[in-house]
Amino acid sequence: MSLPAPVSDALARRHAAQFCTAILPAVSRTFALGIKVLPGALGQAVLDAYLLCRIADTVEDAPGIDPQVKAALFDDFLAAFDDADALARFTAGVQNLTGDLAHLTLTKNTPLVFEHFAQLPPNTQTLVRKWVAEMAVGMRKFVLLYPNGIRIQTIEEYQEYCYYVAGTVGYMLTDLWHEHSPSIGAKRYEILRERCRAFAEALQTVNILKDVAVDAEKENSVYVPEELLQAHGSTQSRILAPELIAKNREALAQLIKLAWHDLEEALVYLLDIPRRAVSIRLFCILPLLLAYATLRDLVQSNAMLQPGGSVKITRREVKSLLMTGSMLVMSNAGVRWLVARVRRRSFELAFAG
Repeated sequence: MSLPAPVSDALARRHAAQFCTAILPAVSRTFALGIKVLPGALGQAVLDAYLLCRIADTVEDAPGIDPQVKAALFDDFLAAFDDADALARFTAGVQNLTGDLAHLTLTKNTPLVFEHFAQLPPNTQTLVRKWVAEMAVGMRKFVLLYPNGIRIQTIEEYQEYCYYVAGTVGYMLTDLWHEHSPSIGAKRYEILRERCRAFAEALQTVNILKDVAVDAEKENSVYVPEELLQAHGSTQSRILAPELIAKNREALAQLIKLAWHDLEEALVYLLDIPRRAVSIRLFCILPLLLAYATLRDLVQSNAMLQPGGSVKITRREVKSLLMTGSMLVMSNAGVRWLVARVRRRSFELAFAG
């Protein structure tokens, strides 16, 4: 005997929400901490938006897949917002992907994320769909442009890539702040939109810099532009060559400079969020502090240019920044002090071990 349709639908919605909540910490601990503080419908919107973006990213990063197959997966992913058959094709198509287990578990359960998406308010669905589609279209473009692994050629192309994979997220989040937070009216929204792209792209550039070796070895992708490497006597094919570590380090300098610039813009973005929107400030402050700390260490390290190397701050510093950032988030002066302190040296509280 089958359940009545209303009961069955309610159970399906509940199962989808439970899955999305449960999978989030496995695919991003930092975002899981941030989303947890966002209230009600806003938290659910950001949760679903992040998971949809992560699914697209998993397809982009999947190794050993023909670019035309990836392009077809992106097409079905984009169509899945309206077409159940496209969603079924996408779900079938990702079953044999390889990569990170948590990311694959999420991607193989894409129908649950779309079920959760369908529960969002109509205006929120429109906003999320717009920016997720923009991201996916850009990823599709770069997958076809570089079939053997993404190899960025110029600074301009680097900025275009970062817009698609990160800048879109900055715009989407800011649209959601405006949609769901009474504290962010039309005037404040326009102010935030001026720097929301820089906020997201700062985090992306720091991630790219710290994972140069990881991306080159695992995905055959090099995001440091070829023109920068050639200008300093190296090439993308020799990005991890021990004898060229000094030249490759020099080539990273422009991206490091870009990251510092965008982080300063990101700090202004955070401080422009009204204090009344405390949950949004809390969501933004931890990834910003982690990016400052990571970039500080990057400046003093060559690990990211060595096989198997990456730059990571200590777990104690992560805990210290989480605790202190949460305490100071309502004070612009306090946040500025903490950022300045983190830029100088490691910030570790004795009791945060």
